[in-house]
Amino acid sequence: MRGDGQAFALVESNTTGSGRLFAAAARERGMRPVVLTADPSRYPYLKHDSIDVRVVSTSEHDEVLAACELLSESDGLAGVTSSSEYFIGTATAVASAMGLPAGDAAAITRCRSKHHQRMVLSASGVPVPRFRIVSDVVQAVSAAADLGLPVVVKPSTGTGSAGVRLCHKLSEVDVFTRVLFDSAAATPVLVEEYVNGAEFSVEVFDDEVIGVVAKHLGPHPYFVELGHDFPAPLSGDVAAALGECALAALSALGVHWSATHTELRMSAAGPMVIEVNPRLAGGMIPALVQRARGIDLVDWVIAKAAGHPVSRRHSQESSAAIRFVQVQQEGVVRSVSGLAEAARSPGVDQAVITAAPGDQIRVTHSFRDRVGYVIATAEDAVRAGACAEEALAHLRVEVGGAGR
Repeated sequence: MRGDGQAFALVESNTTGSGRLFAAAARERGMRPVVLTADPSRYPYLKHDSIDVRVVSTSEHDEVLAACELLSESDGLAGVTSSSEYFIGTATAVASAMGLPAGDAAAITRCRSKHHQRMVLSASGVPVPRFRIVSDVVQAVSAAADLGLPVVVKPSTGTGSAGVRLCHKLSEVDVFTRVLFDSAAATPVLVEEYVNGAEFSVEVFDDEVIGVVAKHLGPHPYFVELGHDFPAPLSGDVAAALGECALAALSALGVHWSATHTELRMSAAGPMVIEVNPRLAGGMIPALVQRARGIDLVDWVIAKAAGHPVSRRHSQESSAAIRFVQVQQEGVVRSVSGLAEAARSPGVDQAVITAAPGDQIRVTHSFRDRVGYVIATAEDAVRAGACAEEALAHLRVEVGGAGR
C-alpha cells in the first residue's frame, strides 16, 4: 500500500539494514514517508521506492525543525524518527519540540555519548567494565597501565564496532589512540578493562524485554559482529539475569520509550553492560525477531512515533539466525557467486550479497566490511545457526582476484 495520508519524517537513514523498512512501514500505516537528508545519493532505495525527499542540513537541529514545520503546515505531520544511530537524538528533539510523540531527548543524549553513559551507569551501581575517559595519548597509556592489560579502546561516539580495538600491549594503546585522536571526528576516548565472556544483546520495547540475542564476533583485536541467534540458547535464569541488567541500565539512563538495544557480556561475576543504544537494533536483528516471534519491531517503532496503538502480541515460537559475509581484503569486486546454492540450503529464508562486480571495497574492521548475509530459521537457535553457517559457505565475493 502506498501511503497518501499525513507525512512521516525520517531524519537520514541506514545505508544498510533497516532504513528502507522504516519507509515501507510508514506507508503500510497509511502515511507518506519523507526522508530528510543532506545527500540523497547515499540511499539508492529512495529513487527505486519513489520516496519523497527533502534536502536538509541534518546536522543542524534548527534546519531539521524548520523542514518538519513546513511538512506539518502543508501535509500534516504524523511523526518524526530516524533509523540512524547518529540522528535519533535530533529526530527525538525535533518531535518533542513540535509536540509529536517522542522519548526523552536528554536521555538520548546521555546514551549517545559513551563516556557520559558509563559515568551514569557506574554511579547508579549498574555493572560496567572499569574504565577511564582520556583526552590524549599519554592519558590513554597511563589508564591502560592502571586498569591492567588487555584493555579495549574505543571512541566515545560511534556504532557498528567502528574504531574499537583490543590492545594487549601499552605500545598498541599508544599507536591506536594516536589514530583516534588524529581523526577528523576526534572525541574523548574510552579505555576500559576487557571483559572475557560471551556477548549478548537485550532487545527492549517500552520497558518490556522482547528477547535476548546471542552474538558471534570476528577475531580480535576487532569486534565485528558476524552473526546473531534469536532467541539466544540460554537457560531461563541466565536470560532473565541479562534482561534485568539491561532494564536496570535503561532505568538509570532514563530511557523508557520505544525500542532500545543493550549490549552485554556475561562475565564470571554476572552480566555486565557494555553499551546502551537508544534505538532499534541493527545487524538485521529485527528481521530475526520477526521470523522467530512474528513481532515486527520496525512497525512498532513507526507506530510509536506516530502515536498509533502498538499490538504486543506475538504469533509464533521458533528461532532464527543470521551469518554475514565479511570481506578480508581491499580492492575491486571481481565476482559474486553462490546465491542460488545458499538459498536452496535447508532452513534458509534469505540469502543476499550486497556487493556487486566493480564495487570498490575498503576494509574498515567494522560493520561496513559485511557484504552479504544468510538468514535461516529452525526449531531452536543452535539448529538455525548451523543452517545459516552451512548456507554461508556457498557465498563467494572475489575481491582483487582473491576469494573470501
